[in-house]
Amino acid sequence: MKLGLMTAALPKMELPELAAWAAESGFGMLEVACWPVGKKDRRYGGVSHVDVANLDAGQAKQIRAMLGRFGLDISSLGYYPNPLNPDQAHREEVIGHLKKVINAAALLEVGIVGTFVGADQTKGAEANLEEFARVWPSIVKYAGERGIKIAIENCPMLWPDTWPGGSNVAYSPTIWRRMFEIVPDDNFGLNYDPSHLIWQFIDEVRPIAEFKDRIFHVHAKDLEIDREMLYQDGVLGCGFRWEIPRLPGLGEVRWDRFLAALYAAGYDFVVSVEHEDAAFEGTEELVKRGFYLARDVLAPYIV
Repeated sequence: MKLGLMTAALPKMELPELAAWAAESGFGMLEVACWPVGKKDRRYGGVSHVDVANLDAGQAKQIRAMLGRFGLDISSLGYYPNPLNPDQAHREEVIGHLKKVINAAALLEVGIVGTFVGADQTKGAEANLEEFARVWPSIVKYAGERGIKIAIENCPMLWPDTWPGGSNVAYSPTIWRRMFEIVPDDNFGLNYDPSHLIWQFIDEVRPIAEFKDRIFHVHAKDLEIDREMLYQDGVLGCGFRWEIPRLPGLGEVRWDRFLAALYAAGYDFVVSVEHEDAAFEGTEELVKRGFYLARDVLAPYIV
């Protein structure tokens, strides 16, 4: 297993500089952010460390060689939009870019693309799964034809600074089962993030055994539940002030049990730190300190 990081938290660093720092800092893989260049859509969105729209075979070879000099691999290319947006023009735009990310993954010889299923926030889970059944089989087939796996992150996307109302229906074990019944393809699975289970009060360890064959990639992000805010606002409180993204070790994920379950399930790929902790934001130095903290918490379990 290798320790990695998601590059979106360091948007001002060019990929070679970021790669040099990551390698020096003890990380072995990069999950590379690949939003459309110049299109900031939300917090942590809009970062482009590879311009997939203009990538060619020669550039891909240069990127692979550069990373190789630092002893790094790319664990996945990451692009997390809303492919089920009810606005058809928006939907076509993001699916078009997602296909460019898939094409870039093939050029870069990266086996995984991380993304969201998406959702129409005005509809419930059942209606969104019906739309999923119409939209997603062809996307998964497109990826499969190019040797690429699609890894869906299990984040509900409910926050006011993202897409209010929820815009990713792939948030719970019941829904995952339905997704995999609808799209049973072997190249369709999860980018498993335990933090999003914590704030739904779902056991973050238990699903690993059940979905072991569908866990393609793992996010290392923690979550703190602010009990005072939970008391004041309730679970439905505006802004979800009671759930606070944290770096690994600063929240409620049981990292020893979590990693033990991954090993028991036969998972032997990346644990990729996704930095969304506001206490370690604001400057590049603070963000890097956050990654150091996460590294030191997780490294004893990574072999």
